Amino acid sequence: MKAKKLFAAAVLALGVLGTVTSALAADVHLFVRHEVADYATWRKTYDGFHATQVKLGVVAQAVYQSTDNPNDVTVTHVFHSLEKAKAFSASPELKAAMEKSGVKGAPQIWYTTRSAK
Repeated sequence: MKAKKLFAAAVLALGVLGTVTSALAADVHLFVRHEVADYATWRKTYDGFHATQVKLGVVAQAVYQSTDNPNDVTVTHVFHSLEKAKAFSASPELKAAMEKSGVKGAPQIWYTTRSAK
């Protein structure tokens, strides 16, 4: 009897995970590339902005540096909708944080979703 209950729980868990995976495939990824004056200064400000990111709808993020120039930074943020992604990128909080952190010039910004195939 315990084996049947365990099997049923495993099947249910796999079904839930399948649903979560489908929802994540529709998420919007915001990519931002910019040059910063000093990576260490920028990173300190970026890390301190995490609570605001979450408040503005960021569900995941990652930071990348160019192999040729550590001050050439690309950041990805994941949102559950394009509207949230666009609101985040237009937010006065983000603009202020970018100015404070030493972002040089206008960033390149683009939005993507995962390709079906």
